[in-house]
Amino acid sequence: MNRIAIHCALALTLAAAAAPGFAAGKGKQSEAQAAYQQERARCLRGESGQARSTCLKEAGAAYDEARRGRLANAPDTDLARNATQRCSAQPAADRDACVRRVTGAGKTEGSVKGGGLIRETETTTEIKSR
Repeated sequence: MNRIAIHCALALTLAAAAAPGFAAGKGKQSEAQAAYQQERARCLRGESGQARSTCLKEAGAAYDEARRGRLANAPDTDLARNATQRCSAQPAADRDACVRRVTGAGKTEGSVKGGGLIRETETTTEIKSR
């Protein structure tokens, strides 16, 4: 065997031996990479409900945040508070009905994938005659 072939074989052997050690230290990153690859594939298949460029940009941003350790699922209490805070933008007369809808009252139709959820509640008002 010539000298170049021996050096190449030695380099490949060393790289193969070192690979598990590198992978073990990057468990979180590999989870983030796997999530990014799945999300990116959804974007490319058009399954996200967003424009492809927007979806890819968001997937990349989420991957960057996950690598920095700043991406976590919000606790249910934060999600509920966020949902009800959105109702504060409604006129005062509609806020109570808004809160009831976002906390699960009434009917819900549609999907996020399909473009949005429609939440509906019925309010009856008694009209008094004079």
